[in-house]
Amino acid sequence: MSNAPNDLADDFPDKRDRIHQLKTSNNHFARLYDEYDELNRTIHRIETRVEPRTEEAEEDLKRRRLQLKDEIMAMLDGAGG
Repeated sequence: MSNAPNDLADDFPDKRDRIHQLKTSNNHFARLYDEYDELNRTIHRIETRVEPRTEEAEEDLKRRRLQLKDEIMAMLDGAGG
């Protein structure tokens, strides 16, 4: 576990330009990106025990983060927008 949560641009450095383009031109993508970012930070706070939650709640959040990441990746690849 790292000291800070990864940004999507860190996870997909080859997609940085596409991420920026979609964030500024596609409202749906921007909302997904913001939701992913907030969720990622929440999960990081849980993992570092700053904001403890039940294991079940943590797993639910991680599943939602994965769903968002899949949807974002589809958009980055051009399949979703």
